Amino acid sequence: MPDRPYHHGDLRAVLLANAERALAERGPAALSLRELAREAGVSHAAPKRHFADKQALLDALALSGFERLTDRLEQAADSPGTIRDRVQALAAGYVGFTLDNEALIDLMYTRKHDSGSPAEMAEAVSRLVTTVMRPIVEGQAAGEIIGGDPSVIAMGVAATLHGFATIKGSAPRAYVESTLPGVVDLLMLGLVPR
Repeated sequence: MPDRPYHHGDLRAVLLANAERALAERGPAALSLRELAREAGVSHAAPKRHFADKQALLDALALSGFERLTDRLEQAADSPGTIRDRVQALAAGYVGFTLDNEALIDLMYTRKHDSGSPAEMAEAVSRLVTTVMRPIVEGQAAGEIIGGDPSVIAMGVAATLHGFATIKGSAPRAYVESTLPGVVDLLMLGLVPR
């Protein structure tokens, strides 16, 4: 068997991309740094330069997921239109990311709640929450969203969207996407008759 190289262009990015694919196909238990090294065509020791162990790889994967999700939500929060349009864009961004990355979302929220997660995880979650809160705070200032603690409102929005995206069960994606505007309307109007 020929020796495998130790160096690789951007090995960290390749390992993360391969790990995300493997996570989606086989779940976190099946991830192996040795297997990822084989797939990348490097020695089995090469990944250790980037990830001390499998848990470090999973943490990096979860952090990458939070960063990508937050970037998507920031674009939505900055979209043109009314506050309702922006909340709708934010909801579509969140639900779309969740539907596209179900295994990654599971990992992200598992690691988020793990007491052994690195400090960067809390920072990534805080950035995500701040992004969700931004159109709420702006909507409150414009009189388009009820007053009150924006973090409480953001928590309700985030919990609703996360629950909606993750409990879809066997509903087709088209159904989930077509019913999302109604969910946003419910969030915007509340349950109390006006």
